[in-house]
Amino acid sequence: MIRLILAALAGLILITGCIYRVDVPQGNYLEQERVNLLRVNMTREQVQYVLGTPITIDPFNKDRWNYVFLIQEGWEKPVQRNLFANFQNGRLVSVTGDFAPGPDFGTPLD
Repeated sequence: MIRLILAALAGLILITGCIYRVDVPQGNYLEQERVNLLRVNMTREQVQYVLGTPITIDPFNKDRWNYVFLIQEGWEKPVQRNLFANFQNGRLVSVTGDFAPGPDFGTPLD
């Protein structure tokens, strides 16, 4: 009887392990609140302080930083969100992608 209970318990544990799937986040986790802190004419160092280190810098265009975030929650389809920071002469000129620039983006920092 005890062997049957242990076998059933072991089988239940194995089945439960196959059903659960861990969320897998990859890349730069971004929120709109952080993007709202960006301002035109920020230096690269200031942008990196606000958003973190970019996942990639475009090898053909050193003035474009790519922030990419990919998450797959459980059995759901993966969701990817992108933000591209564009610089000119070492200063931020625009952000594009899945996040809108903040309402104060056009106002440079003092």
